[in-house]
Amino acid sequence: MTIPATMRAIDPALPGGPEVLIVTERAVPRPGEGELLIRVAAAGVNRPDILQRLGGYPPPPGAPSVPGLEVAGAVVAVGVGVDDVLIGQSVCALLAGGGYAEYAVAPEGQCLPVPAALTMIEAAAIPETLFTVWTNLFERAYATEGDTVLVHGGTSGIGTMAIALCRLFGVDIIVTAGSAEKCRAARDLGATHAIDYKAEDYVERVRALTGGRGVAAVLDMVGGDYVARNLQCLADDGRHVSIAVQRGATATIPVFEVMRRRLTLTGSTLRPRDAAFKSLVADELSRTVWPHVEAGRLKPVIDRTFPLADAADAHRRMEEGSHVGKIVLTM
Repeated sequence: MTIPATMRAIDPALPGGPEVLIVTERAVPRPGEGELLIRVAAAGVNRPDILQRLGGYPPPPGAPSVPGLEVAGAVVAVGVGVDDVLIGQSVCALLAGGGYAEYAVAPEGQCLPVPAALTMIEAAAIPETLFTVWTNLFERAYATEGDTVLVHGGTSGIGTMAIALCRLFGVDIIVTAGSAEKCRAARDLGATHAIDYKAEDYVERVRALTGGRGVAAVLDMVGGDYVARNLQCLADDGRHVSIAVQRGATATIPVFEVMRRRLTLTGSTLRPRDAAFKSLVADELSRTVWPHVEAGRLKPVIDRTFPLADAADAHRRMEEGSHVGKIVLTM
């Protein structure tokens, strides 16, 4: 097929509110060694996109300034070292940036095939949350069958993916959410328990739900004063994994309690990790999770879709906090 020289993309010149997300014209990127060029059908919207728009989360070195960390579409060209048999195939991909555009480049190792069980919109909503939840809850926190875990933001993209994966792998999951309606939605999706953190103390509720034992792991997107409270929710030898700091990047914790109860505090950021690491994760996901995707047993929860030109409204939707699941841009 003929690949155009330019494309529609969203690439704000300056940080600001959602209004800076306007469509502009950019050159179509060229795939480098080991990369694919994807004609984007849909792109997921994630919380880091908002932070980047505000100027607080710049792209890592070498990544495009165009926001967007995940896409789905058709491969239209390949770089050196990539078999051209992939041209024409449908893939979803984890990106370091560049998703809010009609074309995007991705390392081959960060792509997964789109099975018949998924629409392109669903496929675009998977990579960022799947890679994040798998590496942090199942690898860093060692969640395993029979465990009980606590995940904040139960109706977010991360939260809904955590619910889906825990359901598949036999892990009981307690989530928090900001309303009774959202708690009902989380339970309907398969959460074992859902706590309205605005109506009750989640620490006391977790203790009650676990018979005073606490949970094996906490996946935390909140940070700040939540960290010390999360530690109170952990069982002895429990693991706390931080993946975002929405309430602050610093915390005061009881160090002796960490020592006495042998707690582990860790965390990670996915976007700056190199392609080799992300490719290893993709390979593991292709073996352990993708068969469930192919069988239709794992699908992302889609809240709403917006055309690329309405990316500002997509960001407003995420910032207002009423969404359940993923928000997706369509080209």
